[in-house]
Amino acid sequence: MSFQRPDKRAVEQDPEAVRRWHEEAWPAIRAKAKRGGGENLFADQVGVRSDQVTGHTWGEKGRTPVVRRSGNRFAVNAMSVISTKGRMHFMVFTEHFTAEVMCRFLDRLAGHFDHKVHLVVDGHSAHRSKKVRDWLAAHPDDVELHFLPPYSPELNPDELVNDDLKHSLPKQHRARNQAELTAETRRFFRRRQRQPHIVCGYFGGPHVRYVLDENPMSF
Repeated sequence: MSFQRPDKRAVEQDPEAVRRWHEEAWPAIRAKAKRGGGENLFADQVGVRSDQVTGHTWGEKGRTPVVRRSGNRFAVNAMSVISTKGRMHFMVFTEHFTAEVMCRFLDRLAGHFDHKVHLVVDGHSAHRSKKVRDWLAAHPDDVELHFLPPYSPELNPDELVNDDLKHSLPKQHRARNQAELTAETRRFFRRRQRQPHIVCGYFGGPHVRYVLDENPMSF
């Protein structure tokens, strides 16, 4: 036995739906992509705030360390996808995540591939919106959406990208405005794009392990 920080699970989660995902849905998605020469990706969106507390630092006992940063509040959002082949794509934006933003992201994503993408997402209302359904109907050979069980973020390895982002942003020289925060966020994603071995590592995270389609890509 050891003293550990417990993992969290939503009480609303359906264990039977999770079982079906592991044993039926995900294997079927992989098989379908393989038959059609497609590629499996997981997607998620994340928000980064200027007043977010990240990380720890050393300090004298009884004296809380102080990190100077902007007193203004601002935020940026990002959408990212990671592939079981070690690929990553992203889009940084400042508006709220909506169906319009999702369609714009799908347009950009489809332009990076010459084969069909099988995209795994959560049940966000934008993912299920009529605009997104219309986009998918107009691009049947480009992207197909597959939905994770409700209340199951631990099944999405792209959640680990979000955690990585928030812990990797500068902790002392923090952004002074939204433009700087946007630039820092883009730098993180571009760095990870050049590190496919780290992208593949998200799929072997502590929550759930996925079999990779092939060895990490080289850039």
